[in-house]
Amino acid sequence: MIGAIAGDVIGSVYEHHPADGPDFRPLVAERACFTDDTVLTVATADAILHGGDYAAAYRAWGTRYPRAGYGGSFRQWLATPGAGPYNSWGNGSAMRVSPVGWAFGSETDVLREAARSAAVTHDHAEGIKGARAVALAVFMARGGAEKDEIRREISDRFGYDLARTVDEIRPDYGFHVSCMKSVPEALVVFLDSVDPEHAIRLAVSLGGDADTQAAIAGSVAEAFYRGGIPEPVRAPVLERLTPDLRAIVDAFETRFVRPAQNVSD
Repeated sequence: MIGAIAGDVIGSVYEHHPADGPDFRPLVAERACFTDDTVLTVATADAILHGGDYAAAYRAWGTRYPRAGYGGSFRQWLATPGAGPYNSWGNGSAMRVSPVGWAFGSETDVLREAARSAAVTHDHAEGIKGARAVALAVFMARGGAEKDEIRREISDRFGYDLARTVDEIRPDYGFHVSCMKSVPEALVVFLDSVDPEHAIRLAVSLGGDADTQAAIAGSVAEAFYRGGIPEPVRAPVLERLTPDLRAIVDAFETRFVRPAQNVSD
């Protein structure tokens, strides 16, 4: 899940100020910081680690970090005790789901848990589909699937157009927060990348909702590329996390990510 967090932190300074191509410097800007993508990814991991429900975890962490940059509907949900899902198709369900792809051992379980994690807020069919697609891509990637296999499975199962390239998408791409207009593009970014850093750079360079695009692309890239997120990227990202966020990341990686990487190695 550090791939999602790295994408969020690196992309945080470009959300409304697009980078001029993928070769921006420095990789992690001085004012880069974690946002809602990180907070809610950690919340998903926390729910999995401690057997709690997703809604409770999102409320607990969202309340702890109320100014992390949530969308308006999610802010209203946080402020309304007992509120149910609000039929969202936004990409928030997809940005926070990557821990599911690491923690569960079968395609069936991954798809079920991804839907559960989404449905507490994003119960629109497209919101659930986006979460399931990203979680399944992470699961397949960590299991050793090749890119063509991932492309075919996600396209066939979810109907996303993954036959495009980043260069084909970029000229007409704008700021989109829907799963329909951001999840396929983030997955194309991963498919076009050559390593985790390149995936994050490509996602940021696409423009639009840069931190979320990079969080989604980075989450799949971490699972796919042997060795995960390299230390020169990982270290400055982790430095920007608070101790409580870092504690969940460490616990989740120890329990789920490192054992999976050791098996694939």
